Amino acid sequence: MTKAELVAAMAERSGLNRAQAKDALEAFIASVTTSLKAGKDVRLVGFGTFKRVSRPAGLARNPRTGETVKRKASKTCRFQAGESLKGSLN
Repeated sequence: MTKAELVAAMAERSGLNRAQAKDALEAFIASVTTSLKAGKDVRLVGFGTFKRVSRPAGLARNPRTGETVKRKASKTCRFQAGESLKGSLN
């Protein structure tokens, strides 16, 4: 599902028009991003948790050339599905 498809689905289910649904989605994304930048997890009970994860520096291999390169330390995000979401998928 693309972002445009998600906006259309949100608009249909909520009764909002597409512009309002797009604004709501943008606000959600901005709020999650701000929280993760601040080092806080975002927990949506039943749906899942967005967690901030730190990856240490290390060595990586370029798969095209086989050359070993240094990888800088970085921060990323992980999503852990909640019980209700897992249950609905199985």
